[in-house]
Amino acid sequence: MLSLLGTLIVGFIVGLIARALKPGDDKLGIVMTALLGVAGAFLANYAGSALGWYREGEAAGWIASVVGAIVLLALYGLVKGRAGR
Repeated sequence: MLSLLGTLIVGFIVGLIARALKPGDDKLGIVMTALLGVAGAFLANYAGSALGWYREGEAAGWIASVVGAIVLLALYGLVKGRAGR
């Protein structure tokens, strides 16, 4: 339970950093920001493991997690932009 709470807190912080670094007006709530950060960390972990940067079970670093969250935020903006037309 404690690790889940820690993951959510780290994900929220990563999501906030990603939203601050990516230009544009992304109107996401607190829950979506946390989910974005957690998903970015999972994306970074998966990509890093596939490329051999991380060993099995090793967590991705902060920078990789933020980059993963920025990628997901950019994809979200593309999908939302096309749906809003």
